[in-house]
Amino acid sequence: MFVEINGNQLYYEELGAGNEQAILTFHGGPGLGDHRAPKASWGRLADRYRVIVQDQRGSGQAGLTPPFTHKQWVDDAEALRQHLELGKVVVAGGSYGGFLSQEYVLAYAENVLAVMLRDTAADHSWDDQAEANALASPRVKDKLDYVKFRRIMDGKCLSDDDMRDCFVEIQPLYNVDWDPAADAERLKAIRFHHATHNHAFSHNLPGWDLKPRLIEVGVPVLITHGRHDWIVPLAAAEEMARRYRNNRLVIFENSGHSPQVEEVALWEATVRQFLADQGL
Repeated sequence: MFVEINGNQLYYEELGAGNEQAILTFHGGPGLGDHRAPKASWGRLADRYRVIVQDQRGSGQAGLTPPFTHKQWVDDAEALRQHLELGKVVVAGGSYGGFLSQEYVLAYAENVLAVMLRDTAADHSWDDQAEANALASPRVKDKLDYVKFRRIMDGKCLSDDDMRDCFVEIQPLYNVDWDPAADAERLKAIRFHHATHNHAFSHNLPGWDLKPRLIEVGVPVLITHGRHDWIVPLAAAEEMARRYRNNRLVIFENSGHSPQVEEVALWEATVRQFLADQGL
């Protein structure tokens, strides 16, 4: 479905329509992520919950009207919540979507019952460690085009096609078990919007730090994280767990950045148990 939200066309899908409790999701990777990733993960809960997945402003099939800021994405999500009359929601997001989930609960705490995070962080201090992890990986060692690697990490891609070429450099790093054929298929399906990505990584993230505010969050928070995540190291999840007042940290020992893919049954069971324990 398409809807006009805050002067920009937004694409969303509603899974599990008719179920009472809504889960409002954010996808990761501004300018390369879209609703399909949360649909494949959080969407598995649609047998019991009303799951809303979306293409955020500047990504996927959504309109490309700036600004591509955390505040705008969060305000768009709040407007979508109101449009769909969702009531109080569970907010969920992985990777960059986890950044926005945390921004949302801080901005609209009165509308949130719980937060579910996957392989994410509350600040941008992990960038140097992510680079070190990449350079140490035997999968890309001596093959990594460092200039392209830094363009994707710094938000300095030259075009949509250049962004695609830069993204190729980091594809082998994400999962514990690397499947080059699956990566190639995934790459072909991505809609790249370099302007969105560039703004997110060159303007939104430098200096971004929510850590001092996490104590403000009173609702339960689930933190799931792959032990071998290269781009958001486990230390980021452990830091969040030290700061949220009411949280549950679950580490997936055989996963990288995507336990919802690499250990799907265990990840899904973990999420369902968390929601059940909150009476949701």
